[in-house]
Amino acid sequence: MAQTIDNINWYPGHMKKTRELIRENLKMVDAVIEVTDARIPVSSRNPLIDEILGNKPRIIALNKSDLADGAACKGWISWFEQQGFPAVSMNANSGSGIKDLLRILERMEREKNASSAVKRPFRLMIVGVPNVGKSSLINRMTGRKSAKTGDKPGVTRGKQWIKLSNGMQLLDTPGILWPKFEDPKAGVNLAFCGSIRDEIMDLPSLALELIGVLSQHYPVLLSQRYKLEEIGEEPLQTMEAMAVKRGCILPGKRIDYERIGRLVLDEFRAGKIGRITLEQPPAPADGEQR
Repeated sequence: MAQTIDNINWYPGHMKKTRELIRENLKMVDAVIEVTDARIPVSSRNPLIDEILGNKPRIIALNKSDLADGAACKGWISWFEQQGFPAVSMNANSGSGIKDLLRILERMEREKNASSAVKRPFRLMIVGVPNVGKSSLINRMTGRKSAKTGDKPGVTRGKQWIKLSNGMQLLDTPGILWPKFEDPKAGVNLAFCGSIRDEIMDLPSLALELIGVLSQHYPVLLSQRYKLEEIGEEPLQTMEAMAVKRGCILPGKRIDYERIGRLVLDEFRAGKIGRITLEQPPAPADGEQR
């Protein structure tokens, strides 16, 4: 690749700044919505998130679930719930799953009010790494007619709250956590899904690696999308067969690796190959049921 995942500079200064911002805002909210990419629920989480959020009530939003394997989404929801976090699969662009998310939040609000002498609006913050759909979720939850409620006691200058239709309040400065790669595979998965700028990647090599993953885990979807009679023993064979089927050929009957690489990545990211999850939920421990 033009640049390997593990030496991409993610600016530790940004990481430190956003951690401090989230911790500062955390004091003012009752619950946090952590947005992840349903196709890569582990790779799209900052590994420091548990440490940063501590015991603050949290909901896991598996966004872009329309692009993910439905059975895997159910498995991940069950797994997160086993860890003590309510979870919901959703598509913030279409609004699918938003009602389920609001039901969970309203239940948390009732539980909080039941143990509190003073009732006030339930306050929320949304966090997540870039490109998981935080902005889409905020827009979906607030709507165009959302009204800022103005300054609130204990809110530092410049912070504003957005009032939701159900009376809850959303802090309008969501936390943006920068990725931190403890496992290089997480960086590759983020690159597959478009969370790392294509301009700094070797796209043919990235696409070749994706084809290898899909050949192993979703061979039928790959064959159907590109009308392949069989999947090659090596990803390169499959990639070249796909290029021939799609007419990605240069003069002299040479394979246009750049073009087929871009095409495969674009079609995967758009869900055109099928509903695909690149990370499967862990198997339940002995005695547990999913």
